[in-house]
Amino acid sequence: MIWALGDLHFDPVGDKPMDIFGEKWEKHEEKIIEHWKKVVLPEDLVLLPGDISWGLKLKESEKDLRIIDELPGKKIISKGNHDYWWSSLNKMNALDLKTIEFLSNNSFLYNGIGIYGTRGWMSKDTQGFNENDETIYKRELNRLMNSLNSGSDVDKKIVMLHYPPFDQNLKPNEFANLLSENGVDLCIYGHLHAEGHKFVVEGEIEGVEYKCVSSDYVDFKLQEILI
Repeated sequence: MIWALGDLHFDPVGDKPMDIFGEKWEKHEEKIIEHWKKVVLPEDLVLLPGDISWGLKLKESEKDLRIIDELPGKKIISKGNHDYWWSSLNKMNALDLKTIEFLSNNSFLYNGIGIYGTRGWMSKDTQGFNENDETIYKRELNRLMNSLNSGSDVDKKIVMLHYPPFDQNLKPNEFANLLSENGVDLCIYGHLHAEGHKFVVEGEIEGVEYKCVSSDYVDFKLQEILI
């Protein structure tokens, strides 16, 4: 079975309370862990599309990563915009985590299903989008393409993005177009909180099924992924 949850926002230092986004965020880490232990089996796969830990350095976030490592299931983690701790694959793999893999210009296979992805970036029609954002946007498109090209033949394709692949008008952007062109079956994404939920787009669009798994959007409960 496959599960997904984005935006865990675990806090190893304790100085980033998430209840600024509302009372529902109070003790959100406990909510996530409690539900996780109830539903996930050791042989299951858990997809975590970004914003995992508030730690600024890998050493700080190692505490959170080890908490996740000890939870049931095999995990694939991709980068979010607040994952400042994210480092090279070599450094992250050197932590010798037993149940976690990191998604970065690569892909993974689970029971015939290919898992691909990247962070993504804000849409070009976002207020304040500038030349630097354009550079990051293009780089993330390339990373997504690298990921999609890295695997072998699969029965189904799942893509993990942190940013939603839609413009502010809720229309598919270049990331979504790339998914459709490459026969992706399902895309999960997060990033959207509180008032940002008005930008959630779900359902099938141009052959791809979309699902938002931002933790507060799904009441801090891992979502079963059916594909």
